Amino acid sequence: MSGALKEVRNRIKSVQSTQQITKAMKMVSAAKLRRAQDAIQQMRPYARKMQDMLSNIVSNTEVEAGGELTVARPVEKVLMIVITSDRGLCGGYNANINKLAIQTIKEQYSEQWKKKNVTVWNMGKKGFESLTKLGYKTDDTYKDIFHHLSFENVQACAKAAVQAYLNREFDVVEIVYSQFKNAATQRFMVERFLPIPKIEKQPGQAKSDFIFEPDKEQLLAEMMPKILNTQLFKAVLDAHASEHGARMTAMDKATENANELLKTLKISYNRARQAAITTELTEIVSGAAALQG
Repeated sequence: MSGALKEVRNRIKSVQSTQQITKAMKMVSAAKLRRAQDAIQQMRPYARKMQDMLSNIVSNTEVEAGGELTVARPVEKVLMIVITSDRGLCGGYNANINKLAIQTIKEQYSEQWKKKNVTVWNMGKKGFESLTKLGYKTDDTYKDIFHHLSFENVQACAKAAVQAYLNREFDVVEIVYSQFKNAATQRFMVERFLPIPKIEKQPGQAKSDFIFEPDKEQLLAEMMPKILNTQLFKAVLDAHASEHGARMTAMDKATENANELLKTLKISYNRARQAAITTELTEIVSGAAALQG
């Protein structure tokens, strides 16, 4: 019985030790989440307004404004920019993003995939490892973007994607990422990066009217790269906040589960100890009775 007690005691110590780690990770993620949440909340209104304005201008001009970046062409080659995290222990966060990327490729770009014309640029180590292992054509140039997260580093990726699109290396560019809602909720989504999507006007909807100063071509040539850089940076900030929210939630659940397990183990320990004491008392009583007899 002493062996059973020792085993339960060791399990209790092990669970308590794990619980301390999950509590610490939850606190670290909560602190990082506050900073990441502030960053995306400040960035999102600006990025959304700029994107809407560009889409409106492109949609309401009579001629094809903005050159090749706005013109849809037959899709032969596809680029997927997949944003995951560098580390695990964040629930199903990375698995859900990888799953969405694979689902999008199989459902929307199956013909291109069969011809090996789908390329994945990974931001985050977990996505790169998983998709490479599954046989997808991956690129690790921007895999370590979260080691030194900055607008300049993300801008380099956006510029490379734009240049590759202009060079006709790709005919469409999609971003797969997690949009941050709150610590417990993320929205996994695919967002068109290039060509710049147009807004479909509803029947009877008034046409937006713009006054261009300087001229439209010069203005769009200046605006487009900046707005595209901002769009990708917003997606990265969304993903960064989502990661910490998912990890904080996962560690909170792990801590709760450890509490439940500790309760069960302590009950088992107390029962085993009670049984051991009862056995010892029985042996003492039996020994005393034998001596008296």
